[in-house]
Amino acid sequence: MIIKDKKFAVVGMARSGISAARKISELGGNVFLSDNKPADKIENAEELSRLYDCEFGGHTEKLLAVDCIIVSPGVPLSLPILQKARNQRIEMISEIEFGYRVKSPDSLIICCTGSNGKSTTVSLIYHILAGCGFKTVLGGNIGTPFTAFPIEKPGIDFIVLELSSFQLELIDEFKADAAIILNITPDHLDRYQSFEHYAVTKFNIFRNQDVNDLAIINLDDPIIQKMSDRITSTKKWFSLRTETDGWKRDRKLIIRDTEYSISELSIAGPHNEMNCLAALLSVEQFTKGKRDKVLKALKSFPSLPHRLEFVKSVNGIRFYNDSKATNTDAVKYALLSFTDNVHIILGGSDKGEDFSILIPYLKSPNIHTYLIGATRKRMKDAFTGHINFLECESMVKAIRMAYSKASPGDIILLSPACASYDAFRNYVHRGDNFRNFVQEIADEN
Repeated sequence: MIIKDKKFAVVGMARSGISAARKISELGGNVFLSDNKPADKIENAEELSRLYDCEFGGHTEKLLAVDCIIVSPGVPLSLPILQKARNQRIEMISEIEFGYRVKSPDSLIICCTGSNGKSTTVSLIYHILAGCGFKTVLGGNIGTPFTAFPIEKPGIDFIVLELSSFQLELIDEFKADAAIILNITPDHLDRYQSFEHYAVTKFNIFRNQDVNDLAIINLDDPIIQKMSDRITSTKKWFSLRTETDGWKRDRKLIIRDTEYSISELSIAGPHNEMNCLAALLSVEQFTKGKRDKVLKALKSFPSLPHRLEFVKSVNGIRFYNDSKATNTDAVKYALLSFTDNVHIILGGSDKGEDFSILIPYLKSPNIHTYLIGATRKRMKDAFTGHINFLECESMVKAIRMAYSKASPGDIILLSPACASYDAFRNYVHRGDNFRNFVQEIADEN
Protein backbone atom coordinates (compact mmCIF):
# COMPACT_ATOMS: atom_id res chain seq x y z
CA MET A 1 0.00 0.00 0.00
CA ILE A 2 1.38 3.41 -0.96
CA ILE A 3 1.24 5.67 2.11
CA LYS A 4 3.47 8.61 1.17
CA ASP A 5 1.48 11.82 0.65
CA LYS A 6 -1.85 9.98 0.91
CA LYS A 7 -4.52 11.58 3.11
CA PHE A 8 -5.91 9.45 5.95
CA ALA A 9 -8.43 10.13 8.68
CA VAL A 10 -8.57 8.11 11.88
CA VAL A 11 -11.90 8.03 13.71
CA GLY A 12 -11.44 7.29 17.40
CA MET A 13 -8.42 8.30 19.48
CA ALA A 14 -8.00 5.09 21.46
CA ARG A 15 -4.99 2.77 21.31
CA SER A 16 -5.44 1.30 17.83
CA GLY A 17 -6.36 4.65 16.28
CA ILE A 18 -3.32 6.42 17.72
CA SER A 19 -1.09 3.52 16.69
CA ALA A 20 -2.39 3.70 13.11
CA ALA A 21 -1.80 7.47 13.05
CA ARG A 22 1.80 7.01 14.17
CA LYS A 23 2.42 4.37 11.52
CA ILE A 24 0.94 6.60 8.81
CA SER A 25 3.24 9.45 9.86
CA GLU A 26 6.27 7.14 9.99
CA LEU A 27 5.55 6.02 6.43
CA GLY A 28 5.12 9.55 5.08
CA GLY A 29 1.35 9.87 4.97
CA ASN A 30 -0.87 12.70 6.17
CA VAL A 31 -3.28 11.98 9.00
CA PHE A 32 -6.27 13.74 10.56
CA LEU A 33 -7.71 12.49 13.88
CA SER A 34 -11.35 12.83 14.92
CA ASP A 35 -13.15 11.84 18.12
CA ASN A 36 -16.62 12.62 19.49
CA LYS A 37 -15.23 13.01 23.02
CA PRO A 38 -14.11 16.46 24.20
CA ALA A 39 -10.38 17.03 24.54
CA ASP A 40 -10.48 16.82 28.34
CA LYS A 41 -11.74 13.23 28.03
CA ILE A 42 -8.96 12.15 25.65
CA GLU A 43 -5.69 10.94 27.12
CA ASN A 44 -2.73 13.01 25.88
CA ALA A 45 -5.01 15.28 23.83
CA GLU A 46 -2.57 18.19 24.03
CA GLU A 47 0.32 16.08 22.72
CA LEU A 48 -1.86 14.62 19.95
CA SER A 49 -2.85 18.13 18.87
CA ARG A 50 0.83 19.06 18.54
CA LEU A 51 1.58 16.00 16.43
CA TYR A 52 -1.51 15.80 14.23
CA ASP A 53 -4.43 17.75 12.88
CA CYS A 54 -7.20 16.86 15.34
CA GLU A 55 -10.84 17.57 16.10
CA PHE A 56 -12.54 16.82 19.42
CA GLY A 57 -16.15 16.78 20.57
CA GLY A 58 -17.69 15.57 17.30
CA HIS A 59 -17.06 14.60 13.71
CA THR A 60 -17.15 17.24 10.95
CA GLU A 61 -17.09 17.01 7.18
CA LYS A 62 -13.30 17.35 7.30
CA LEU A 63 -13.52 13.55 7.43
CA LEU A 64 -14.82 13.61 3.86
CA ALA A 65 -11.69 15.35 2.48
CA VAL A 66 -9.43 12.29 2.73
CA ASP A 67 -8.49 9.27 0.62
CA CYS A 68 -9.08 6.65 3.34
CA ILE A 69 -10.76 6.51 6.76
CA ILE A 70 -9.49 4.14 9.45
CA VAL A 71 -12.33 3.42 11.87
CA SER A 72 -11.39 2.37 15.41
CA PRO A 73 -13.08 -0.81 16.75
CA GLY A 74 -15.32 0.91 19.30
CA VAL A 75 -16.79 3.35 16.75
CA PRO A 76 -20.19 2.26 15.36
CA LEU A 77 -20.38 2.21 11.57
CA SER A 78 -23.87 3.73 11.83
CA LEU A 79 -22.42 7.20 12.55
CA PRO A 80 -24.01 9.68 10.10
CA ILE A 81 -20.61 11.01 8.99
CA LEU A 82 -19.46 7.48 8.15
CA GLN A 83 -22.65 6.89 6.19
CA LYS A 84 -21.86 10.05 4.21
CA ALA A 85 -18.33 8.79 3.60
CA ARG A 86 -19.70 5.48 2.37
CA ASN A 87 -22.10 7.28 0.02
CA GLN A 88 -19.17 9.28 -1.36
CA ARG A 89 -17.22 6.04 -1.89
CA ILE A 90 -14.42 7.02 0.49
CA GLU A 91 -12.58 3.87 1.47
CA MET A 92 -13.13 2.80 5.10
CA ILE A 93 -10.92 0.17 6.68
CA SER A 94 -9.94 -1.10 10.13
CA GLU A 95 -6.56 -0.74 11.79
CA ILE A 96 -6.16 -4.50 11.23
CA GLU A 97 -6.69 -4.06 7.47
CA PHE A 98 -4.25 -1.14 7.39
CA GLY A 99 -1.63 -3.17 9.28
CA TYR A 100 -1.99 -6.04 6.84
CA ARG A 101 -1.48 -3.77 3.86
CA VAL A 102 1.79 -2.31 5.20
CA LYS A 103 3.30 -5.45 6.80
CA SER A 104 6.36 -7.15 5.34
CA PRO A 105 5.38 -10.17 3.20
CA ASP A 106 7.78 -12.49 5.03
CA SER A 107 5.80 -12.37 8.30
CA LEU A 108 3.14 -15.07 8.77
CA ILE A 109 -0.14 -14.25 10.50
CA ILE A 110 -1.89 -16.53 12.98
CA CYS A 111 -5.11 -15.00 14.28
CA CYS A 112 -7.97 -16.03 16.51
CA THR A 113 -11.52 -14.92 17.16
CA GLY A 114 -14.46 -16.28 19.11
CA SER A 115 -16.88 -15.19 21.79
CA ASN A 116 -14.63 -16.56 24.54
CA GLY A 117 -11.06 -17.76 25.00
CA LYS A 118 -9.35 -15.55 22.41
CA SER A 119 -6.81 -13.92 24.72
CA THR A 120 -5.75 -17.18 26.34
CA THR A 121 -5.40 -18.92 22.97
CA VAL A 122 -3.32 -16.23 21.24
CA SER A 123 -1.15 -15.83 24.34
CA LEU A 124 -0.49 -19.58 24.36
CA ILE A 125 0.32 -19.56 20.62
CA TYR A 126 2.77 -16.72 21.21
CA HIS A 127 4.28 -18.56 24.19
CA ILE A 128 4.79 -21.75 22.17
CA LEU A 129 6.30 -20.05 19.12
CA ALA A 130 8.61 -17.85 21.19
CA GLY A 131 9.65 -20.92 23.18
CA CYS A 132 10.53 -22.66 19.93
CA GLY A 133 12.85 -19.82 18.96
CA PHE A 134 10.70 -17.89 16.49
CA LYS A 135 10.68 -14.10 16.46
CA THR A 136 7.04 -13.49 17.31
CA VAL A 137 4.84 -10.54 18.25
CA LEU A 138 1.42 -10.62 19.93
CA GLY A 139 -1.17 -7.93 19.31
CA GLY A 140 -4.67 -6.93 18.30
CA ASN A 141 -7.60 -6.96 20.69
CA ILE A 142 -5.42 -8.32 23.51
CA GLY A 143 -3.91 -4.87 24.07
CA THR A 144 -1.05 -3.89 21.77
CA PRO A 145 -2.28 -2.74 18.35
CA PHE A 146 -1.14 -4.58 15.22
CA THR A 147 0.45 -1.39 13.88
CA ALA A 148 2.43 -0.71 17.07
CA PHE A 149 5.14 -3.13 15.90
CA PRO A 150 7.70 -2.54 13.09
CA ILE A 151 5.61 -4.81 10.88
CA GLU A 152 6.68 -3.07 7.68
CA LYS A 153 10.24 -4.33 8.22
CA PRO A 154 11.36 -7.91 7.46
CA GLY A 155 12.46 -10.29 10.20
CA ILE A 156 9.31 -11.01 12.23
CA ASP A 157 8.51 -14.70 11.80
CA PHE A 158 4.97 -14.67 13.21
CA ILE A 159 2.39 -12.02 13.97
CA VAL A 160 -0.19 -13.47 16.38
CA LEU A 161 -3.43 -11.48 16.57
CA GLU A 162 -6.52 -11.60 18.74
CA LEU A 163 -9.40 -10.23 16.66
CA SER A 164 -12.77 -9.06 17.93
CA SER A 165 -15.87 -8.92 15.78
CA PHE A 166 -15.51 -5.11 15.76
CA GLN A 167 -12.02 -5.41 14.25
CA LEU A 168 -13.28 -7.84 11.61
CA GLU A 169 -16.04 -5.51 10.37
CA LEU A 170 -13.90 -3.49 7.95
CA ILE A 171 -11.43 -5.92 6.44
CA ASP A 172 -10.98 -6.18 2.70
CA GLU A 173 -7.62 -7.69 1.71
CA PHE A 174 -6.60 -9.05 5.13
CA LYS A 175 -5.63 -12.73 4.96
CA ALA A 176 -4.35 -14.99 7.72
CA ASP A 177 -2.02 -17.93 7.15
CA ALA A 178 -3.84 -19.69 10.00
CA ALA A 179 -7.17 -18.46 11.38
CA ILE A 180 -9.07 -19.83 14.39
CA ILE A 181 -12.69 -19.55 15.46
CA LEU A 182 -13.05 -20.96 18.97
CA ASN A 183 -16.80 -20.61 19.50
CA ILE A 184 -19.75 -18.38 18.65
CA THR A 185 -22.30 -17.57 21.32
CA PRO A 186 -24.55 -14.51 21.80
CA ASP A 187 -22.48 -11.40 22.54
CA HIS A 188 -22.49 -7.69 21.63
CA LEU A 189 -26.15 -7.92 20.66
CA ASP A 190 -26.40 -4.22 21.45
CA ARG A 191 -24.09 -3.59 18.45
CA TYR A 192 -25.38 -6.06 15.85
CA GLN A 193 -28.73 -6.37 14.10
CA SER A 194 -29.00 -10.02 15.13
CA PHE A 195 -27.00 -12.98 16.40
CA GLU A 196 -26.65 -14.15 12.78
CA HIS A 197 -25.14 -10.78 11.83
CA TYR A 198 -22.64 -11.14 14.70
CA ALA A 199 -21.72 -14.70 13.61
CA VAL A 200 -21.24 -13.70 9.97
CA THR A 201 -18.93 -10.90 11.07
CA LYS A 202 -16.82 -13.39 13.03
CA PHE A 203 -16.46 -15.51 9.88
CA ASN A 204 -14.75 -12.58 8.15
CA ILE A 205 -11.59 -14.00 9.71
CA PHE A 206 -11.54 -16.60 6.89
CA ARG A 207 -12.17 -14.05 4.17
CA ASN A 208 -9.56 -14.15 1.38
CA GLN A 209 -8.04 -17.44 2.55
CA ASP A 210 -7.34 -20.17 -0.02
CA VAL A 211 -6.41 -23.87 0.16
CA ASN A 212 -2.84 -22.98 1.14
CA ASP A 213 -4.12 -21.39 4.37
CA LEU A 214 -5.52 -23.02 7.50
CA ALA A 215 -8.92 -22.62 9.13
CA ILE A 216 -8.97 -24.10 12.63
CA ILE A 217 -12.52 -24.63 13.83
CA ASN A 218 -14.54 -26.14 16.67
CA LEU A 219 -16.37 -29.35 15.80
CA ASP A 220 -18.37 -29.13 19.04
CA ASP A 221 -19.92 -25.74 18.21
CA PRO A 222 -23.17 -26.18 16.22
CA ILE A 223 -23.09 -22.63 14.80
CA ILE A 224 -19.55 -23.09 13.47
CA GLN A 225 -20.43 -26.50 12.04
CA LYS A 226 -23.44 -25.03 10.25
CA MET A 227 -21.43 -22.15 8.77
CA SER A 228 -18.26 -24.10 7.94
CA ASP A 229 -19.20 -24.51 4.26
CA ARG A 230 -18.39 -20.79 3.87
CA ILE A 231 -14.71 -21.60 4.44
CA THR A 232 -12.61 -22.19 1.32
CA SER A 233 -9.26 -22.83 3.04
CA THR A 234 -7.95 -26.12 4.45
CA LYS A 235 -9.97 -27.01 7.57
CA LYS A 236 -8.60 -28.50 10.78
CA TRP A 237 -11.15 -29.42 13.44
CA PHE A 238 -10.80 -29.72 17.20
CA SER A 239 -13.16 -31.42 19.65
CA LEU A 240 -13.46 -32.70 23.19
CA ARG A 241 -15.94 -35.38 22.10
CA THR A 242 -15.03 -36.68 18.65
CA GLU A 243 -11.84 -38.06 17.12
CA THR A 244 -10.58 -35.50 14.62
CA ASP A 245 -7.43 -33.44 13.84
CA GLY A 246 -7.12 -32.32 17.46
CA TRP A 247 -9.17 -34.08 20.13
CA LYS A 248 -9.33 -35.32 23.71
CA ARG A 249 -9.10 -38.98 24.69
CA ASP A 250 -9.15 -39.93 28.36
CA ARG A 251 -6.79 -37.42 30.00
CA LYS A 252 -4.79 -36.56 26.90
CA LEU A 253 -4.93 -33.97 24.14
CA ILE A 254 -4.04 -35.58 20.81
CA ILE A 255 -2.76 -33.78 17.73
CA ARG A 256 -2.49 -36.52 15.11
CA ASP A 257 0.15 -38.88 16.59
CA THR A 258 1.37 -36.52 19.31
CA GLU A 259 -0.11 -36.70 22.81
CA TYR A 260 -0.02 -34.19 25.66
CA SER A 261 -1.19 -35.15 29.14
CA ILE A 262 -3.85 -32.82 30.54
CA SER A 263 -2.24 -33.16 33.96
CA GLU A 264 0.79 -31.32 32.53
CA LEU A 265 -1.19 -28.28 31.40
CA SER A 266 -0.78 -25.12 33.44
CA ILE A 267 -4.40 -24.02 32.80
CA ALA A 268 -7.47 -26.00 33.78
CA GLY A 269 -11.07 -26.50 32.71
CA PRO A 270 -12.74 -27.85 29.56
CA HIS A 271 -12.68 -24.41 27.90
CA ASN A 272 -8.91 -24.26 28.31
CA GLU A 273 -8.55 -27.77 26.89
CA MET A 274 -10.31 -26.45 23.78
CA ASN A 275 -8.05 -23.40 23.73
CA CYS A 276 -4.98 -25.65 23.93
CA LEU A 277 -6.19 -27.87 21.08
CA ALA A 278 -6.77 -24.84 18.86
CA ALA A 279 -3.37 -23.37 19.72
CA LEU A 280 -1.56 -26.66 19.09
CA LEU A 281 -3.24 -27.15 15.71
CA SER A 282 -2.29 -23.63 14.64
CA VAL A 283 1.43 -24.20 15.27
CA GLU A 284 1.61 -27.89 14.34
CA GLN A 285 3.22 -27.45 10.93
CA PHE A 286 5.79 -24.98 12.29
CA THR A 287 6.89 -26.96 15.36
CA LYS A 288 7.48 -30.43 13.93
CA GLY A 289 10.31 -32.16 15.78
CA LYS A 290 10.00 -29.72 18.70
CA ARG A 291 7.58 -31.63 20.96
CA ASP A 292 9.77 -31.13 24.04
CA LYS A 293 9.80 -27.36 23.57
CA VAL A 294 6.04 -27.30 22.95
CA LEU A 295 5.41 -29.36 26.08
CA LYS A 296 7.67 -27.05 28.09
CA ALA A 297 5.61 -24.10 26.86
CA LEU A 298 2.33 -25.82 27.81
CA LYS A 299 3.66 -26.49 31.31
CA SER A 300 5.01 -22.98 31.87
CA PHE A 301 2.17 -20.94 30.36
CA PRO A 302 0.64 -18.70 33.06
CA SER A 303 -3.11 -18.13 33.29
CA LEU A 304 -4.00 -14.61 32.21
CA PRO A 305 -5.18 -11.91 34.63
CA HIS A 306 -8.97 -11.63 35.06
CA ARG A 307 -9.60 -15.04 33.45
CA LEU A 308 -10.37 -17.56 36.19
CA GLU A 309 -7.42 -16.02 38.00
CA PHE A 310 -6.79 -17.36 41.48
CA VAL A 311 -6.45 -14.34 43.76
CA LYS A 312 -6.04 -15.53 47.32
CA SER A 313 -7.24 -17.99 49.94
CA VAL A 314 -8.60 -16.49 53.16
CA ASN A 315 -9.41 -18.90 55.99
CA GLY A 316 -9.70 -21.72 53.47
CA ILE A 317 -12.07 -19.78 51.19
CA ARG A 318 -10.63 -19.32 47.68
CA PHE A 319 -11.28 -16.21 45.60
CA TYR A 320 -11.22 -16.27 41.77
CA ASN A 321 -11.28 -13.23 39.50
CA ASP A 322 -13.03 -13.96 36.20
CA SER A 323 -13.87 -10.35 35.35
CA LYS A 324 -13.21 -11.03 31.64
CA ALA A 325 -16.31 -13.32 31.61
CA THR A 326 -18.54 -10.72 29.98
CA ASN A 327 -21.08 -13.13 28.48
CA THR A 328 -23.10 -16.16 29.56
CA ASP A 329 -20.99 -18.74 27.74
CA ALA A 330 -17.86 -17.67 29.61
CA VAL A 331 -19.74 -18.05 32.91
CA LYS A 332 -20.93 -21.51 31.92
CA TYR A 333 -17.35 -22.68 31.38
CA ALA A 334 -16.21 -21.05 34.61
CA LEU A 335 -18.84 -22.98 36.59
CA LEU A 336 -17.92 -26.23 34.81
CA SER A 337 -14.31 -25.77 35.98
CA PHE A 338 -15.16 -26.30 39.67
CA THR A 339 -16.66 -29.16 41.68
CA ASP A 340 -16.65 -27.42 45.09
CA ASN A 341 -19.29 -25.04 46.47
CA VAL A 342 -19.20 -21.85 44.41
CA HIS A 343 -20.50 -18.41 45.42
CA ILE A 344 -20.81 -16.60 42.10
CA ILE A 345 -21.19 -12.84 41.66
CA LEU A 346 -23.16 -11.94 38.51
CA GLY A 347 -24.13 -8.62 36.95
CA GLY A 348 -22.90 -5.44 35.30
CA SER A 349 -23.84 -3.37 32.27
CA ASP A 350 -26.25 -4.85 29.75
CA LYS A 351 -25.25 -6.24 26.33
CA GLY A 352 -28.68 -7.67 25.55
CA GLU A 353 -28.04 -11.32 26.48
CA ASP A 354 -30.58 -13.92 27.57
CA PHE A 355 -29.55 -14.69 31.16
CA SER A 356 -31.97 -17.62 31.43
CA ILE A 357 -29.33 -19.65 29.57
CA LEU A 358 -27.46 -19.84 32.87
CA ILE A 359 -30.31 -21.40 34.89
CA PRO A 360 -29.25 -25.06 34.34
CA TYR A 361 -25.75 -24.23 35.58
CA LEU A 362 -26.91 -22.19 38.58
CA LYS A 363 -29.53 -24.71 39.76
CA SER A 364 -27.05 -26.98 41.54
CA PRO A 365 -27.23 -26.86 45.35
CA ASN A 366 -23.45 -26.26 45.22
CA ILE A 367 -23.95 -22.89 43.47
CA HIS A 368 -24.88 -19.75 45.44
CA THR A 369 -25.73 -16.68 43.35
CA TYR A 370 -25.33 -12.96 44.14
CA LEU A 371 -26.67 -10.31 41.76
CA ILE A 372 -25.17 -6.83 41.31
CA GLY A 373 -25.10 -3.96 38.82
CA ALA A 374 -27.35 -2.49 36.16
CA THR A 375 -28.50 -5.93 34.99
CA ARG A 376 -29.65 -6.95 38.47
CA LYS A 377 -33.35 -6.47 37.70
CA ARG A 378 -33.18 -8.33 34.37
CA MET A 379 -31.33 -11.20 36.03
CA LYS A 380 -33.84 -11.26 38.86
CA ASP A 381 -36.69 -11.48 36.34
CA ALA A 382 -34.95 -14.32 34.50
CA PHE A 383 -34.02 -16.33 37.62
CA THR A 384 -37.08 -15.91 39.88
CA GLY A 385 -38.83 -19.24 40.36
CA HIS A 386 -35.87 -21.19 39.02
CA ILE A 387 -32.92 -20.56 41.36
CA ASN A 388 -32.26 -18.89 44.69
CA PHE A 389 -30.22 -15.69 44.70
CA LEU A 390 -29.36 -12.66 46.78
CA GLU A 391 -29.32 -9.08 45.54
CA CYS A 392 -26.47 -6.77 46.57
CA GLU A 393 -26.02 -3.05 46.00
CA SER A 394 -22.38 -3.28 44.91
CA MET A 395 -19.60 -5.72 44.14
CA VAL A 396 -17.89 -5.11 47.48
CA LYS A 397 -21.14 -5.85 49.36
CA ALA A 398 -21.57 -9.03 47.32
CA ILE A 399 -18.02 -10.14 48.15
CA ARG A 400 -18.57 -9.51 51.85
CA MET A 401 -21.97 -11.22 51.80
CA ALA A 402 -20.49 -14.26 50.03
CA TYR A 403 -17.58 -14.42 52.47
CA SER A 404 -19.95 -14.30 55.45
CA LYS A 405 -21.87 -17.30 54.07
CA ALA A 406 -18.95 -19.34 52.71
CA SER A 407 -17.22 -22.20 54.52
CA PRO A 408 -13.60 -23.40 54.27
CA GLY A 409 -13.18 -25.17 50.93
CA ASP A 410 -15.74 -22.92 49.17
CA ILE A 411 -14.97 -20.68 46.20
CA ILE A 412 -16.03 -17.05 45.73
CA LEU A 413 -16.07 -16.33 42.01
CA LEU A 414 -16.51 -13.02 40.20
CA SER A 415 -17.81 -14.10 36.78
CA PRO A 416 -20.28 -11.38 35.82
CA ALA A 417 -21.72 -12.43 32.40
CA CYS A 418 -21.86 -8.68 31.63
CA ALA A 419 -19.73 -5.75 30.59
CA SER A 420 -18.42 -3.48 33.33
CA TYR A 421 -19.36 0.04 32.27
CA ASP A 422 -22.12 0.56 34.84
CA ALA A 423 -19.55 0.91 37.62
CA PHE A 424 -16.04 0.47 36.16
CA ARG A 425 -13.92 1.75 33.27
CA ASN A 426 -13.50 -1.75 31.82
CA TYR A 427 -13.20 -5.40 32.89
CA VAL A 428 -9.59 -4.83 34.03
CA HIS A 429 -10.66 -2.03 36.38
CA ARG A 430 -13.44 -4.27 37.71
CA GLY A 431 -11.04 -7.19 38.24
CA ASP A 432 -8.46 -4.97 39.95
CA ASN A 433 -11.15 -3.71 42.32
CA PHE A 434 -12.16 -7.28 43.07
CA ARG A 435 -8.56 -8.12 43.96
CA ASN A 436 -8.33 -5.04 46.20
CA PHE A 437 -11.56 -5.93 48.03
CA VAL A 438 -10.30 -9.48 48.57
CA GLN A 439 -7.07 -8.09 49.98
CA GLU A 440 -9.08 -5.95 52.40
CA ILE A 441 -10.84 -9.09 53.65
CA ALA A 442 -7.51 -10.87 53.96
CA ASP A 443 -6.04 -7.96 55.96
CA GLU A 444 -9.06 -7.95 58.29
CA ASN A 445 -8.72 -11.68 58.90
